[in-house]
Amino acid sequence: MLLEIIHDTTYQYDPNVEIAQHLMHLKPTNTATQLILQTNLSIEPKPAWQEEHSDSYGNTCTYFSLETRHRALVISAKSQIQTKKSQLNYLGSSNTPAWELVREYFRYHSGTHWDPASEFLFPSQYITPGPEFAEFARANFTSNRPILESAIDLMRRIYSEFHYVSKSTDLDTPAVVALKNREGVCQDFAHILIATMRSIGLPAKYISGYILTNPPPGQARLIGGDASHAWASVYIPSLDEQGNLGLGAWCDLDPTNNRWGFDSPGEDYVHLAHGRDYGDVSPIRGVIHGGADHILDVAVTVRPIEQ
Repeated sequence: MLLEIIHDTTYQYDPNVEIAQHLMHLKPTNTATQLILQTNLSIEPKPAWQEEHSDSYGNTCTYFSLETRHRALVISAKSQIQTKKSQLNYLGSSNTPAWELVREYFRYHSGTHWDPASEFLFPSQYITPGPEFAEFARANFTSNRPILESAIDLMRRIYSEFHYVSKSTDLDTPAVVALKNREGVCQDFAHILIATMRSIGLPAKYISGYILTNPPPGQARLIGGDASHAWASVYIPSLDEQGNLGLGAWCDLDPTNNRWGFDSPGEDYVHLAHGRDYGDVSPIRGVIHGGADHILDVAVTVRPIEQ
């Protein structure tokens, strides 16, 4: 599927901002299920300094500095991306290791094998594992149940039991509060799923991205299509014939829309960045001098391009 993504962000300040420095995650990168054909950023006013680099997760980060007084900041990110289905279809949900085996695989002990996914086991800025999440997992992660089957069941439970309510939370709303209230937005649902997995010793990460705004005829319109989207990804170790676990694959789970798949939930999804939680991949953040009050407006469009 050939998709065009337009992500426009406008800040209106009062009073003027005198000087500012910002960090952005608005340029997608190539993955197993997407090829970046074109991507560019437009920033007004023009930065005095701007550079890009890849962070430790492989995300493209853009830094820029504004050294002139300004009352507005306008950022437009445009990309053309070719998406495709994942080739990782050999793992059935019932053929994956029992979740307890995966937990033990990641439990530290002398001589343990290190797996890069271990980084996504621990607390992070917006996710604090705890007993509430472990208790929430109990109904889905029953004894000796395959990890992928359990994770998909957890995703579907969040989808069916929680209510998507715009503006019911903000960036500082703890995941445990959204869990208790059974409502939130895609960011909250992703954080809840990740916190639940980490609370029982399983690695999970946060993914920011986009989904197709207007789906093909006959397909349901997905929630979050007019804004940046977020979902979770769970690590599934491989299992050999002797029952030994080894390096595996990441399976994406979107509890907002009840979609899942290895590498991506589908061709109508675009992976923008990933990290431990929202704090690692926030679209724009920075430090400003001035601009005590501001108004933020964000508009996102994802549309298919005629091939």
